[in-house]
Amino acid sequence: MTKRIIATITSVILILSVPMTVNATKISDIKAERDKTQQELEQANSTLSNLKEEREGIEEEINTLDEELMEVMASISMVEDEIVELEGQIEETEEDLKEAIADEEAQYEAMKKRIQYMYEKGDYSYLELLLECKNMSDLVSKSEYVEELYEYDRKMLIKYQEARQLVEDTKEKLLMEQEELEVSKHELDEEKAGLDELLEEKKAEASDYDAEIAKVKQAATLFKAKIKQQNAQIKKLEEEEAKKAAEEAAKASAGKSNSSNVDSSSIISGASGSAKGKDIANFACRYVGNPYVAGGTSLTNGADCSGFTFAIYKEFGISLPRTSTAQRGAGREVSLSDAQPGDIVCYAGHVAIYIGGGRIVHASTPSTGIKYGNVNYKPVITVRRIVD
Repeated sequence: MTKRIIATITSVILILSVPMTVNATKISDIKAERDKTQQELEQANSTLSNLKEEREGIEEEINTLDEELMEVMASISMVEDEIVELEGQIEETEEDLKEAIADEEAQYEAMKKRIQYMYEKGDYSYLELLLECKNMSDLVSKSEYVEELYEYDRKMLIKYQEARQLVEDTKEKLLMEQEELEVSKHELDEEKAGLDELLEEKKAEASDYDAEIAKVKQAATLFKAKIKQQNAQIKKLEEEEAKKAAEEAAKASAGKSNSSNVDSSSIISGASGSAKGKDIANFACRYVGNPYVAGGTSLTNGADCSGFTFAIYKEFGISLPRTSTAQRGAGREVSLSDAQPGDIVCYAGHVAIYIGGGRIVHASTPSTGIKYGNVNYKPVITVRRIVD
């Protein structure tokens, strides 16, 4: 296993010990974490590919070793069969050798007895042989017989000696062949032992690779799960931001429509009511877009709702109570359906100036300032007419 892959596996194992949670709250931070996780996933996949490739190489080595081992075992079996066959031949040769030795010894003993007999008798035997002969032809025949007997003994002895030597040579040859086969078997046994050991090492190495592959697969699975979790959180935050942006855009659009897009002069002129009331309404519309300031009464630097109505009417020489609650009792009450430009529309804790057409102008909130609005944007408590 290469050092590079071992180092990668170590890093993957360390990663596996880290909780797969998403802690960041900013989209950019989560995306950065996701990119890092994606790189880790790619690294794990690359490591997995390398491990599988090396594992396949080991499997090929194991298959090759298996084939070599089978060939060696077949050779051992063949040599063992040859050794068994040779042992049988050696046993047969040993039996033949025993018979050859026995035949040689028997022939030698018989010859030795005849020679001893002839020696002991000496020339006398020949004299007796001559005296016993009836004629010359009989003498020649008996002499030839004696010579033939000697020659026979000599030839038979040589024959048995040669037979014995042949058997001994055969046995020696068989023993040499047996020794060579035993040496071959020993070498094959050593080769088999070496292959067995190497095969076990390769199988152990393959098992190690299988374990590492399982770990890297586990890491890849966790990385995929983390990326899925990060993508889900990114989507959620993006949806929240989009919703927030849409709400802000809607507010901005509403503010814009309540300010610059409202043709207040047309609304006011088209409404029924007194000229003075319309003048008050037109004057109030000039300050749309100016800031809301709690406790303020400045039409330019900022005013709150009652401060705005207080300051508008003051410009026309009319004094109103300062608070929205007190302004509910100013002038006279009219119905909302009879409201005219310049009337004060009172709500719970808030007041506005009616401009006609169901629209109002008021100091709304610190975030929106002085703006236009719908008269029914919240429940109306009373409508007060200050001028007729």
